[in-house]
Amino acid sequence: MKETTVKTEKIDSALLGDSRRHLKKTAKKAYLSQKKGISDEQIVQLLPLVNRIAQRIRSYLKPPLSFEDLVSAGTVGLVKAARDYDPSFQTEFKTYAFTRIKGAILDELRNLSLLPSNVNAMVRTATNLARKIYTDTGVQPTDTELAEKLGISIEKLYEIFENARAQHFLSIEGLADSPPFLGKFLAPAAASSPDGNIELAELVDKLAHAVKNLSEKQRKVIILYYHQQLTMKQIAEALEISEPRVSQIHASALFRLSVMLEKEENAKQQ
Repeated sequence: MKETTVKTEKIDSALLGDSRRHLKKTAKKAYLSQKKGISDEQIVQLLPLVNRIAQRIRSYLKPPLSFEDLVSAGTVGLVKAARDYDPSFQTEFKTYAFTRIKGAILDELRNLSLLPSNVNAMVRTATNLARKIYTDTGVQPTDTELAEKLGISIEKLYEIFENARAQHFLSIEGLADSPPFLGKFLAPAAASSPDGNIELAELVDKLAHAVKNLSEKQRKVIILYYHQQLTMKQIAEALEISEPRVSQIHASALFRLSVMLEKEENAKQQ
């Protein structure tokens, strides 16, 4: 009887030991899964990513926001990403950081770059006039012609184009309360169903057709910026023109795409 008791105690002790070892192993695994493990060196290595994202967005800047403001916001986003990163997300830190950096920069852009109502009114006036001329003649007015019709200088017209571009960008990113037409048109279509796939294919075809109707230089800028992912500075070097001129061409191209696509959409609905 005594031997049985001793044997039972040994078994209980062994089981208890196994249980403790299991709990210790589980606790250690849980601790390691929660440990951030993002070193200062990893953060520093991703700082160029902040700059690249900010460079892609700087074209949409409006005062009082500066490029340095975007970089500062993106850097804060990177540091917060390192603080909040959890390996259990099953996502590489670089991928997670990219999302947080871009989100931080877009928040900064949204908070400080919203256009005043008088600027929005100027964009609407230019858009309505360009659309009317295009509808009546079948040809879009040149930048010079549109400026003359509006009674403003060509430099002022480019300011309007750049403000319209800012509107398009904010609406595409879901940051504008009342998006302009191009923003609604370029917003991602739901492609999880056959109808969504068809709609997406139609959008691609319409965009391709509209881009073909741009001037040669506008097409080059659009392709280099969106397809080749070059910055304005790199495009300026490739085309051997100034960076501000690339920005003007880019803004003018987006304005024209908006007018063309809206005309097609209106014709389709009639």
